[in-house]
Amino acid sequence: MARLTKNQKQAHSKIEAGKAYSLTQASALVKDITTTKFDASVDLDIRLGVDPRKANQMVRGIATLPHGTGKTVRVLVLCTPDKEAEAKAAGADYVGLDEYIAKIEGGWTDVDIIITMPSVMAKVGKLGRVLGPRNLMPNPKSGTVTPDVGKAVTDVKGGKIDFKVDKTGIIHTSIGKVSFDAEKIYENALEVIQTISKLKPSAAKGTYFKSIHMSSTMSPGIEIETKSVAGI
Repeated sequence: MARLTKNQKQAHSKIEAGKAYSLTQASALVKDITTTKFDASVDLDIRLGVDPRKANQMVRGIATLPHGTGKTVRVLVLCTPDKEAEAKAAGADYVGLDEYIAKIEGGWTDVDIIITMPSVMAKVGKLGRVLGPRNLMPNPKSGTVTPDVGKAVTDVKGGKIDFKVDKTGIIHTSIGKVSFDAEKIYENALEVIQTISKLKPSAAKGTYFKSIHMSSTMSPGIEIETKSVAGI
């Protein structure tokens, strides 16, 4: 096991062993235990009582963070020429179709989100082998396949995120930056947790929220008492 650095030891010492904190407490504590020199991301890891191998227990959705992600999101819109002006006006970083499809086929994936239209999905669908492993493949369920590309770009730039339970039953998502004040971290986290709560599959039995942990980049995780979260 690797030795902990002095800063890591200090961070661990601020978390009481075996204690689950309220969401409010965790939102303040995550700032206190972060020692990175850069503006670290704040993440949630939520273990759900679902079996993702079963289609009727898959949990996937979108949430709009009230205070945004704190990240600069690079957006590519793959659309027909008549939609290009709309996409550019909404703030898309890259707009086009055939030329970008060719670039992606050549291995280019230097974007965070790809938005496209239903009418061009036949072309975009061929990129699944490249985009799928990078979680960049547009999907109607995440709002990234839509005829209203301008609104989709505005939403993403404004703090809309999508999340999906992985094969181990965990949802991992970033909900802000440690430079946010504690209240903003709390409100962003609450929005995500409450959204996931509303998506509970009817086929899921027993405890839905098995555990919730908050951490920042390279920090230890803080266990959150699920009963302390309103609305779940």
